[in-house]
Amino acid sequence: MASKWWTLLVVCLSVFMLLLDVTIVNVALPDIQKDLGSSFEDLQWVVDAYALALAALLLASGSLADLLGRKRVFVVGLIVFVTASLLCGLSGSPTMLNLARALQGTGGAMMFATSLALIAQEFPPNERGTAFGIWGATTGFAVAVGPLAGGALTDGLGWEWIFLVNVPVGILTAAITLLRVPTSTRDPHARIDWGGVVTFSSGLFCLVFALIRGNDDGWDSAKIVGLLLTAVLLLALFVLIELRRDQAMLDLRLFRVPTFTGAQIVAFSIHASMFSMFLYIVLYMQNVLGYTPLETGVRFLPVSLLSFVAAPIAGKLAERYPVRAFLSAGLGLVGIGLILMSGIDPGDDWTTLLPGFILGGIGIGFINPPLATAAIGVVEPRRSGAASGINSTFRQVGTAVGIAGLGALLQAKLTHNLDPRSFATPAGRSAYIDAFNDLLLVGAAVALVGAVLAFALIRRRDFVGAAA
Repeated sequence: MASKWWTLLVVCLSVFMLLLDVTIVNVALPDIQKDLGSSFEDLQWVVDAYALALAALLLASGSLADLLGRKRVFVVGLIVFVTASLLCGLSGSPTMLNLARALQGTGGAMMFATSLALIAQEFPPNERGTAFGIWGATTGFAVAVGPLAGGALTDGLGWEWIFLVNVPVGILTAAITLLRVPTSTRDPHARIDWGGVVTFSSGLFCLVFALIRGNDDGWDSAKIVGLLLTAVLLLALFVLIELRRDQAMLDLRLFRVPTFTGAQIVAFSIHASMFSMFLYIVLYMQNVLGYTPLETGVRFLPVSLLSFVAAPIAGKLAERYPVRAFLSAGLGLVGIGLILMSGIDPGDDWTTLLPGFILGGIGIGFINPPLATAAIGVVEPRRSGAASGINSTFRQVGTAVGIAGLGALLQAKLTHNLDPRSFATPAGRSAYIDAFNDLLLVGAAVALVGAVLAFALIRRRDFVGAAA
């Protein structure tokens, strides 16, 4: 088999693993909470530690790959990811698990940042469409099967295996990469934007930490106010650093193009709304309705399968119709879907969520392929890697901020801090349902505002060399 197909195989395997770990973990969180004695804050960090590391290091990993070589950084990322997956599976405390998740996100950033570049390196321009299509189908499949796979592994073998399953797959992928993937050239002029890395990652961490701790420590406490001010100052300093650098980690000049800005808003909005809500939907299904992880995963199939089916249809139609129509409609469907999920009563079954699941699944499918087009279609081809990295970063920032922000709202409505024992009482279940209904409406508002902004900002004339 030619080296280009070996390259596509290892890239698809690695991206499948790292994206699976974004969705697979949700249905296992209640079991993790019971087994490790985790607090609600710990559960938020299981998701956010991974998303934060991905968001903070994705762009820097691309620069590192240019400096040291894409294959080398990809393999190191695989090794870090596999090691972290093993540590996750062996974790005996919430702290160890969350630190391992952050390490896992670090490896994931190195893998994700180099994946498309490795494909572009091996496939000539006339064959890249096929390769990127297979890559896109892999990402869609990973997101689609995540809840079901997580439920099956958690029920059958224990929550540890949602992480341990990565170890043999990762080792095999690393071995194939070392033996079959050609070494890439290095750019001797590439530089790591350390100032940008430190200020962006530290600022984002301070923001998320403040959102997670705000209810417990008090929003007017010196600690929380200090964290929020520090986050603002660090992110402002990050902007100043990026504006002054020739080789900026985040090229802020791209945001002068309205369509590019609109694409980032869409990426943030879909992850801060629908994808962030998955954690709280899982808690409702398992702790309030009493479903097992596998039963929960099965009930997520309408979202997963419809998004998987709708994505290629949207990708094909987006070649003929305006991209902004799909992005706005997709976020609109997600927002309406979340509204339809709200209004849950204590006596309701999961089928109350089904109409919202259907609309939300179609909406997600409508967004993903056109979003990739909007993210890179407005820049010159030589800058497409940077544009793609920025869009992926905004997705992860949306997840991190969405999980923390929705969690802060949930905790503000509850007094029992989501202790598993509280769900044993009718009052505890009723309190969660009331708060959950409010969260669904907040998530809907985020999606609908994103839909309006996408329609206002994304314009046909901004696209390079194509009528999109």
